[in-house]
Amino acid sequence: MSQAHVLVLVGSLRIDSVNKQIAHTAAALVPEGAEAVVYEGLADVPFYNEDLDVEGKVPAAALGLRAAAEGATAFLLVTPEYNGTIPAVLKNAIDWLSRPYGVGAVQGKPVAVISASPSGNGAKWAHDDTRKSVGIAGGKVLEDVVLTIGGTMDKFGSSHPRENAEVSAQISAVVAELVKASHELVDA
Repeated sequence: MSQAHVLVLVGSLRIDSVNKQIAHTAAALVPEGAEAVVYEGLADVPFYNEDLDVEGKVPAAALGLRAAAEGATAFLLVTPEYNGTIPAVLKNAIDWLSRPYGVGAVQGKPVAVISASPSGNGAKWAHDDTRKSVGIAGGKVLEDVVLTIGGTMDKFGSSHPRENAEVSAQISAVVAELVKASHELVDA
């Protein structure tokens, strides 16, 4: 069985973002025999522009994102909700990874999404829009793997999400399913 390598992309750039904490929790809960890396360079990736997406012109930050994604066997996208939808930084990453059309770095690879917000809906709209966008980009969205975490301020307070046993178990289950799907794809 090949080792699964999960690339985790976070839709928040804030240093102390709950979503970033959830991403790092997920990376720490990856099953034995797999690895997960939280990608830290999304703030440097310019907005997708097809004029830049030609050989010799692709910005270094976009090349770095694509290189990290090429080595991934699966993706975990962790997102807050900005004005009822997916944050621009995460949508931009999906746009860069969807190209070249039909053979982008997410093409055919398993993808799961976790969303979290202070609101009671748990960033459900962003969750759904992220799943839709990455699915159109070619990712194999795990349909039965859904985790939206609402009420984060009340649920976590000043604590790290990893300290909440219920949430940690839910995150662990998502990561386990993603790794399982990655193995099934790679070993097929």
